[in-house]
This record gives sequence, structure tokens and C-alpha cells, in this order.
Amino acid sequence: MFKVIRDGSVRVRASNFLKRSNTIRFSSGAGSKDEVVSSADVVIIGGGIAGCNTLYQLSKRGVNAVLLERAKLTSGTTWHTAGMVWSLRPCDLEVKLLRDSRTVYSALAKEVDDYAGWINNGGMFISRSTVRTQEYLRLHTLGKAMGIPSEVLDPHEAQKIFPLLDPSAFKMALYATEDGTIDPAMACSALVKVAKKNGAKVYEDCPVVDVHYSHNLLGNKEVTGVHTDRGFIKTKCVVNCGGAWGARVARFAGVPSLPLIPFKHAYIVCEAIPEIRGGPNIRDHDTSLYIKVQGETCSIGGYEGNPHMLDQVPDNLQFHLYELDWDVFGVHMQSATSLCPKLGTTGIKSTICGPESFTPDHKPLLGEDTNVFGLYHNCGYNSAGMMFSAGCAIQMAEWITKGRPHYNMFSFDIRRFTPAQMSRAHWMRESSHESYVRNYNIVFPNDEKLAGRDASHDALHQELVDDGAVMQARAGWERPAFYIPGEKIRVQQYDWGGTNDYPRNIDQRYEDILKGEYTFGFSKHHDLIGKEALACRNGAALFNMSYYGKFYLTGPDAQRTADLAFTADLTKRDERVMYSLLLNDKGGVEADVTVSIMDGGSGQLHEPIFKGRGYYVVTSGFSANHTLALLRRIVQTHKLRATITDVSKQLCILSIQGPNSQRILQRYTDAGLSNDAFPLNTHRSIHVSKAPYSPENKTYTCRALRVAWAGELGWELHIPSANAVQVYQALRKAKGLTNAGWRALTSLSAEKGYHLWNADLRPDDNPIEANLGFTCRKGGEYIGNEYVTKALANGVTKKYGYFTLDDKVALFGHEAIFRNGVPVGYLRRGDYGHYLDKPIGIGYVTNKDSIVTKEYLKEGNYEIEVMGQKYKATFHFKSPFDPHGQRLLGNYGDQGMDENTHEPHAGQNERAGGSE
Repeated sequence: MFKVIRDGSVRVRASNFLKRSNTIRFSSGAGSKDEVVSSADVVIIGGGIAGCNTLYQLSKRGVNAVLLERAKLTSGTTWHTAGMVWSLRPCDLEVKLLRDSRTVYSALAKEVDDYAGWINNGGMFISRSTVRTQEYLRLHTLGKAMGIPSEVLDPHEAQKIFPLLDPSAFKMALYATEDGTIDPAMACSALVKVAKKNGAKVYEDCPVVDVHYSHNLLGNKEVTGVHTDRGFIKTKCVVNCGGAWGARVARFAGVPSLPLIPFKHAYIVCEAIPEIRGGPNIRDHDTSLYIKVQGETCSIGGYEGNPHMLDQVPDNLQFHLYELDWDVFGVHMQSATSLCPKLGTTGIKSTICGPESFTPDHKPLLGEDTNVFGLYHNCGYNSAGMMFSAGCAIQMAEWITKGRPHYNMFSFDIRRFTPAQMSRAHWMRESSHESYVRNYNIVFPNDEKLAGRDASHDALHQELVDDGAVMQARAGWERPAFYIPGEKIRVQQYDWGGTNDYPRNIDQRYEDILKGEYTFGFSKHHDLIGKEALACRNGAALFNMSYYGKFYLTGPDAQRTADLAFTADLTKRDERVMYSLLLNDKGGVEADVTVSIMDGGSGQLHEPIFKGRGYYVVTSGFSANHTLALLRRIVQTHKLRATITDVSKQLCILSIQGPNSQRILQRYTDAGLSNDAFPLNTHRSIHVSKAPYSPENKTYTCRALRVAWAGELGWELHIPSANAVQVYQALRKAKGLTNAGWRALTSLSAEKGYHLWNADLRPDDNPIEANLGFTCRKGGEYIGNEYVTKALANGVTKKYGYFTLDDKVALFGHEAIFRNGVPVGYLRRGDYGHYLDKPIGIGYVTNKDSIVTKEYLKEGNYEIEVMGQKYKATFHFKSPFDPHGQRLLGNYGDQGMDENTHEPHAGQNERAGGSE
């Protein structure tokens, strides 16, 4: 099964690793063979690059940390990694982490005398197509906004820097001067050496037997220690840096599964080519190829379409390699010789094929596990551990010592995956395969995955598909993106791209629709989405929002929990719906939610029975697992007697929004819907009938919330799933009501200026920076309050900005913001306002670490750079759409109507105690 290392150069390399490992082990700070320490603040399991970086960062913060390695340091997958470190990625978080990694690796030379592991040789992205060039221009623009230098080169300019390139094989190149290469053995050796000087301990040949945990008084699991074959270490914090063995480490702690799949990943090392010395590393994304330069040799590898997946990696694997399958790997040699013809006549010095761990979305697994308090993960780096782990270790150290990381790490946080997803082995394997295969694919803003679909859907799913819904997936949930009336487009089972004897799907209509999104301009479906949005603005639209997370917060300490968790004033009367934030200890926004204040109900799903005051919390389904974990952590930390019940699957949400929403909904209910009878931001239980004006027909009860994410008059109907289909079937027949999807809804919310969490509102944003100070009660004891107060008093160094463009250009986010010709930030979110008929961009404006004042914002001349071209932009403090919120009240003066012009309805005098 394994390749025993016979190749001379590889054998020498492994031998050198063993020598370094032995030097590390027997130097001061390592425990003896017979004993481990009895206790530690933190125990790190795994001695690869992730573990060594984590140990280094914790030791610098004075943490009593111990690292346990079952064999030798680096012996798992780190020792054979290529070790390239890039500077530009299509994500601001990853750009920051890469910058931090380069800083750590380059600074090690000042801390360790004999360290020379970091080589700043630069990197070059090769484009063979127009659309790839557009993607690189987006990277170039993001780099300008974030201070990462890069140059756009024509093929002949690129050849001067890397002589092996054939200029006729590609269209352009993007050259990033801060890229480099890291030697994994030297890096780990230096990191551990510094950590030991700071008091950390390292134990090699010390396999972990078990991770112990106990149940506290609230019934939650807590880490209590680590059992090794050399003794027991008492600790309350364990970091899983197990790499390809990470899932096995998790099972020690009672975590049934971790979304991490090992693959065989390979590269070859060429014989010497003198002219490449000092040249940059190469990435040819269009052929899924990379070339790493080291001295006069280069390594060639990539991501093939038919990789070998592994069921698991044996425990005893160390410094071993698999046989290279040339039938799989050969495509990379063809790509390399098409780009650099000389490589076709250059000898191969050695082959490297080892295990690497990959995840369903090609991002690492970091953060505290939702099942066990005190168990943190730091693994699943998708063959990018060398470049990301140093930056991630800084955030992990902050996470462990201060409760939350400094950056917005949600896209790396283990909590981005739901229990429903992680309980499905086929979802993990399919999604990880697709992520591996598509690693170098163009990252289109509105692309969708084909693998791992249908992990969760609501009771309305089939009805919506039958009515023309084209689905998109978020956190495992299927939700309608937009509608193509008359079509029934189903997401097919994953066909593995037709590889490994799997037949391609016969029905490829969904894939064909996705091809309309393969652009950095306006989507092929732009006009279709616009019609749905304008139907909401000018008439009425029906949105399925069932994938939202829905929780009940009850129990003797429910109010105390709410006071700590939520920034809003929840002392108001029952029936109020409050928009609120959840902050971390540093005042960063971890979630935004609506909270309905409740008394005990009738015992139905939408109005449960409970004693005292309770709360119905609704949040985005995309981050629902994250929000739920935050609330449970607050209950755990403060030892509160509160219960959080997840009813996300038990309740569906249908939202009817638009000027005609009241008129349409009134036909199906006897509840009063006027401003007096049913004020804005309130909720109540209502009856909905199967047919308009038909009191004899069967009715269904649901909880109606008068809130509308589109910025229009509207209601959300929170319906028990058992009745959702009947209510939907009744409403969809209403004249003038249009089915609309999430692409229209997110456009409408951006047009109104509502925030979207994880885009223009994140854990690295303070409410004052985000113009959400109004959501924070004065004098409250909510978590993070002191940072909000401080920001109010002292000002902030970045500030929310809303931009509109007159030019019809597509915006998606990550476009650079220029003020008076100087970059001052980048867009977090971009969309098109169909009612305003303008592109919309939302971002944060900075002032070189100085306070951003209202005058500073107002006096600037702004431009937005899109793929290298600047467009004049108009700055707004808030959206120019309905700035006074009259449409929410049903006052549509521009359409000759207000809430009093609607047809009479039953319940009009309900507030006065009468009925009609």
C-alpha cells in the first residue's frame, strides 16, 4: 500500500528530517521518555506545522502549553509539503492570514540564529483566458486596497522574470513580489526552539490514547485531560492539530465525525535548471498546475480531476510515501511542458506522493467544537498548511486566551458546518472531492456547488421546485435563488465529474443554468432577478425564508441570558420584535437576529408553553449553528438555567412583502393588519385560511411577524412545517403575488441598506463602525458593552459607507475604494439596486489609522476600482432608498396609496375591542 522510500534524494531528505527531529526532542524543554507533565493550560495534539505554529504563539503569550506527537515532529504530512506561500487570494481574510504567515516566517531569522527557511522569491499567476485575466485583475485591485503589491505583466515581461515560460502559451501574468517558499523542517525546528525557550514542552513518540471529558451540571461536555501512553495530563483545553488524522483525534473526545477526507497528493522534483535560480513560483490555474522553485530545481504538481481518495491514513504512517500513479499525475506534466517547453526534456530527480487532508469547502477547520467545550480544532488545511497555519495560529492563540479571534474567522470556523451535514459521510466525501478537483477553478461570485447537495431542505422544497425554483445551497440547506416559471430544475446527484467509471448525469440543466453565472459581469439571469425584485417594490412578492435558524430561549434565567447576549432593550412589552446584535467580548458583531418577546402559548410549535418570559430568536440559516453555539457558550460560561431549543426544521417561514402585501394577506386572515391593529415590529398568532374570504374553510395557525427584510410593507408567517404546504398552496394562487428568490431578496436588502452578516457586518466590526449604535441599549450589561461605549466616546478608525455608481458595472465585493485618489478600503458587498437602477457597493472607509469623522467621509471624492478601472462613486451615510422608512408603514405616496387606502378588512377595529 505504501511506497518504501528508495529514491536516494528523498531518502536523504527523510533522514535529515529525523536528525532535526531528534535534535529538537532531546534539547531542553522536552520531557523524558518516561514521563509527561501532570497538567497544562493547553495540550496540542500533532507535531506538524499547525501544531508547531500553535505552540509557538501560545508560548509567546505565556501559556503553559504542551505538544504531543505520536512519532517525530513533521513525520505525518508536513515533511513532504511543497511549502509555497502566496500573498493574494480572492478573500480578504486569507490575504490577511497570508500576510501574517509571511511576517512570522521572515521574523524567525531574528529569533533563531541558524534559521534560513524563508525565501522571498516572489510568485506569478499565469492566465490563459480572458475570464481568468478578469479574476486576476480583481486580485490586483484587492491587493491595492490591502497594501499587497503586484504587477500586471504581458507574456514577454513575464518571460524576462521566469525564462522557461513560453509567451505564446498564455495571455497575461500577475506578479506578486511578496510570495515565497518555506522549508518545512527548518520552520518547525525554529518554531519549537523558540517555544521551548518560552517554557513550552514537546513530547515525541508519545501517542494519545484518549481525550477525557466530563459532563458539567448543565449536562454539557467539558475537556478534563489527555491520556497518553506515558501518563495523564490534566487540562481544560485541547487543540486538535492532527492533520490527516484529525478526525481520529476528534473521536477520542467523543466527536463522531469531522469533515476531513485524506487524499493522495503528489508532485515531482526536476533535475537542476540553472536559469530558474531566484525565479518566482508559478501558478497556472487554468491547467491546475503549480511550479515551485528552490535553488536550481523546481517541483511540479497540481490538482487533477480524478484524485485518489483514502478511507483513512494508518496510525503508523511516518515519513512514508505512496507510489505515484502516472495515469493520474501525467496531466500535470503535459500542462507544465505546454507552459515551459524545456521541462519536457528535463530529468525527474524524485517523486513525492503523500497523504493530505481536504475539507468540503477547501478551507481549514478551526475553532471550538460545538459538542465539547475546551476542544479546539486546527487542521484540514487542504495542502496549504505551510502558508496558512502561521497566520491561523495567531488567531487560534487569541481564540483560546481571549475567547474569540481578532479576525472574522467564520469561513474557517468548524461551526460553519451543521450537525446535519457532518452526520452524512457521503456529503463529506462528495464535497471534499469537488473542492479538491475545483481548487484552481475560477471563483465566480454566484457559482454553486454540485456535490453534497440536499443535506437539508424544508417542507416546501418540492412545491417550490415544481413552481420553477432554481436552488442554491447555504449551510447545507436548499433555498430558491430565483425562479424560471414553467421549468422544473432539480439539482442532480453528484456524478463525480464522470471520473472513476461514474456516468455523467443525463439531466444537466442545473449545470447549464450555473454557466450563466460564470462571469464577472452581470449574470445571464440579471433581468429575471430584477423582475422579481421590482415585483416586490411595485406589487407583492412571496419569499421562502424557511432555512432561517429559529430558537426558543426559555427557563428561569432566560431573561438574564437575553440581557447578556442581546444588545437591544428587551424589557419592552410582549409582542414586540426587536432587531438585535450579539457581540463578543471585544465588541465585535458575532450575529444579528430578531428577537420576539413572548409569554407562554397554547402548546403549538409556533407558541410553546413555558413559564415566565421567553424569546423567539430568528437568525440567518447560513450562520445559525454559529449563533446557537454562541448562546450555548453564554449559558455555559455564566452557569445559567436557560434552555435553547432549536426548531429550525419544525417551522417554515413564508414572507409576503410589497405595497400590496397587506391587501393580499388580508384575504386569507381575520386578523387586523392595519398599523393600529398590527404595528410594525410586533408579532402575534393568526389564522390563515385555505382560500380568500372563506371562513368556513379550514384555517391554519401561525406566528406572524411584521418585519420585512426587503424594506417594504410585509409580514413573515412562521408556520408549523406540517401545515406549510397548505398555506403556500393557498397564497401562491393569490392574484398579483409573485414568487421571488434569495438573489432578489439580497438585492432588495442591499438597496434598503440593511446589513448582511459575514459580509458588511462581521466579528471584526464594532456596532458604531457599522452605523448600528441604535441597536445597543444605553447602560446595558450585554457582552461587549464597554467597547461600544469606548467607540462612542473616542471615535472609530473605520466607518460604514454606502456607495452608488452611475455607470452600469457589476459589483460583487472586494473592489477597492478610493478617496481623493488614495485607497481607503474595499467593498465588503456589491449588488445591483433594481429600483434605484444603480450598482450598489457597501464597505468601510479608513483614514490611515486616524479617526474617521463625518466631515472626512462627506468631503471626499470617491471612486470604486473594478478590475483595474476606476468609476466615479457617490458616498451616502445610509441608503437613499426610502430613507425615512415610510414604505415599511405602508405609506406609498409615490404610488398614490398609503395604509388607509387598502380595502376594508375584518379586524379593522380590533384594537378598539370590536370585530367585523
